[in-house]
Amino acid sequence: MRNNIWFIDLKSKNYLLSLGLFFTGLSVFLMLLSCSDSNGGGEDVSKAKPSDLSVMATAVGTDTQNPNGDGSGTVNFKLSATNATSYKIVLGNGETKEVTNGSFSYTYTASGTNTYVLYVSAYNAGQFVSKTLSITVFVGSKLVWSDEFNTDGAPDATKWTFQIWDPGNVNNELQSYTNRPENTIVQGGVLKIKSIREKYGKGDFTSGRLESNGKFDFTYGKVVIRAKVPTGVGTWPAVWMLGSNIGSVGWPACGEIDILESVGKDPHVNHSSLHSPGRSGATPDTGTINVPTDNTEFHIYTADWTASYIKFYVDDKLFYTFVNSDKFPFNKNFYLIVNLAMGGNWGGPVDPNFTSSTLEVDYIRVYN
Repeated sequence: MRNNIWFIDLKSKNYLLSLGLFFTGLSVFLMLLSCSDSNGGGEDVSKAKPSDLSVMATAVGTDTQNPNGDGSGTVNFKLSATNATSYKIVLGNGETKEVTNGSFSYTYTASGTNTYVLYVSAYNAGQFVSKTLSITVFVGSKLVWSDEFNTDGAPDATKWTFQIWDPGNVNNELQSYTNRPENTIVQGGVLKIKSIREKYGKGDFTSGRLESNGKFDFTYGKVVIRAKVPTGVGTWPAVWMLGSNIGSVGWPACGEIDILESVGKDPHVNHSSLHSPGRSGATPDTGTINVPTDNTEFHIYTADWTASYIKFYVDDKLFYTFVNSDKFPFNKNFYLIVNLAMGGNWGGPVDPNFTSSTLEVDYIRVYN
C-alpha cells in the first residue's frame, strides 16, 4: 500500500482530484435532495393550492347592547389561509375588495340594519379556495348634505344651479324661469320661489327652478323637506329628483322620484310618484295624502329610499310604499330639484284672478 502511494504519477494525482470533486458534488446534491424532501416531497410551495381559509368579520363597537355594531358601519376583517398570497372578498353590497394583507377595515353606508352575504376567496398562482358567510351591520343615520337656507340673498351657488327657460320647455308650462331675486330668494331662513303673473320674455308668468345637478347627487338615503306650498289654481310646486344620467339616456329612462308635489286645482293633496320607462306620464306608481293646512303651515315631507323600497311620509305618517328592484332605474345617483311651475299638462288653466304665490322651503336634508 505504501509502495503504491509512493509511486503515484501525475496522471494518478489528476485522477484522485477528479474523484474528490465528484464526491463533493454528490454530497451537495444529496443535501439539496434532503432539503427538498423536508418540504413535502419536492412540492413547489409557491404553486400550492391555498387551504384552511379562515374569515373573521366583526362590526366595530359590537357588544351585548349593540350586537350589530355601534352604527358607524365599519367592519374589521381578518382573513388567513395556508399558502395564500392574496384575497378577494365580495362584500354583498355590489362592491368587491382585493387585498394581499388579510387584515383590513371596510365601512358600509346603507342606513339601518342590513345583512350582507359575503364571498371570500384565497389565491395562490391561479389556485384558490373559497367560502361564504353573512354579517349583519347597523349603520346609524347621518346627515350627508343639507341646505338650511339661513343666509339671506341668492341661493347657495355651491349647492344649486338656476335653470333659465322659456315657457313650454317642458310639460307645456306657462312660466319663464329666471334667476331674478323677484322670483327666487333666501329670506328669513326660508327659500322662497315666487310665481308672478307678468309679461316677461315669451310668456305671461315668471318663476324659479333650482337643481343640484353637477353639485350634489346620491344613491339611497332619506330626504327630509320642511315646506309650505303656494295657493292658487294653476300653481304646480314640487321638490323632486331626476337620475343623474338624464343627459345620456333621457327621460323617463333616467327615472324620476317626486317627493312633494301638488297642484292648486286639487288643493291640500300631496302626491308622491315615480316615473320610469313604461310607467311615465299617468304613472301607476303613485300615492296621495290629504294635508289640510299645507298652504298655511309648514309640514315635513320625507322619502326613505333603499334598494328594496321607497317610502313616502308627511309629518312622519307613511302613506305610500313603492317596491323597488333592479328592474327599475332607482338604484343609482339622483339629484335634487325645487321649482314652482304654472299651468301645463297637470297644472291646467290658471285662475284669471291669480297674481302671485310662493313656495317656501325651510330646509332640505339628506341622510345616508
